[in-house]
Parts: sequence; structure tokens; C-alpha cells
Amino acid sequence: MQKLFNKLFMSIFIFILFISMFFVPIMYSSNAYYTDEYYEELKLSGDGFFWPIPGYTYISSYFGKRTSPTAGASSYHSGIDIPASNNTNIYAIEDGIITFASWGAGGGYTIVLKLTNYPDISASYCHLSPQFIVKRNQEVKKGELIGYVGPKNVYGINNNPYKDSNGNPTNGATTGCHLHFTIKEKGVAVNPLDYF
Repeated sequence: MQKLFNKLFMSIFIFILFISMFFVPIMYSSNAYYTDEYYEELKLSGDGFFWPIPGYTYISSYFGKRTSPTAGASSYHSGIDIPASNNTNIYAIEDGIITFASWGAGGGYTIVLKLTNYPDISASYCHLSPQFIVKRNQEVKKGELIGYVGPKNVYGINNNPYKDSNGNPTNGATTGCHLHFTIKEKGVAVNPLDYF
């Protein structure tokens, strides 16, 4: 009787494990995937901020407390991480002025946009391509292309303390290609998703 019970228990366990591994859907944000038409409409309507990386809405790390994914990364996440491949387009969320376009330590190559219509708000785009297409003091419009997602590994930064597991220098504190996106209001980081 005990052997029969053990076999039944093991069969149920394996069945549940199989179902869990192959048939439980992955959960995504309810504000999920918008079409290109939505972005064009948003760009023209002036309502709300333009999503910084159209077509990419999966967030791998949310704003707030977290476990640091790599050495040098904070356990308090000042923004959101949106995974995307190297050279993916990045856009201005609103009209503004570029106040920073350079190496930003843990953020890697970084652009900061001070919003014209919201003087207390700035947006930071981190882990970008070192081939900047905007420069400091440049005015940009909502929905304008301002940069590209950068590579994981970058070279030529003197004393770059950020390295991958093979000892190669990385684009700030990162484990892979993504956009780290921060919004600050009066200099304090706030949850970017509150603005979209």
C-alpha cells in the first residue's frame, strides 16, 4: 500500500511540475504592448509622455527596492529597466533640453533631458550607445530620436570599475543591453510608470 501511495504521489508531483514548467503563462504588465499607430497618435496629440522605447514595454526591474543584479548596482532602483537589443531607438518623452550627454558612472553612457513644459521634471536615459546623436544644451521635441540602446561592453573609459564575469568593462553597472529610465521630480527619483 505504501509503495502504491509513493508512486501516486510521485506521479502527481511530476505532472504538476510538468504543467508548471510548460503551461503557466508568463505575466506581463497590464499596460502591455501598444501599436506604432498609438505612438504616432500620442506624439501628435500632446497628451501624456511619449514612451521612451516604443514596442518595448516589458520591464525587467521595477522602481524601488530590489536585489542588486550585479556589483555596483544599487539595491534601491531609481528607475525602470526595459530590455532591448543594442542600437534600439530611444526617444524624447517630452519637449526639453539635453543637460547631460556623457559617461555617467553606474549608468554608463547617459543622456539627461530637462522637460520644457514641466520645469520640475527631468528624465535620464542610461546604458546608451556611446555614439551620441544629441549634445548638451540641444533642444529636442517630444517623440524625437535622441539615442540608441548601448552595448553591454564598452571600452576606452579610463578607470571603469564596472566589469562582467569575464573581466570585460561594461556600460556602467549592467548585465546586458537595456534602457535604464529614470524620472526625477525636483531632483528626487520617482516611479516613471506614474507618468505613463
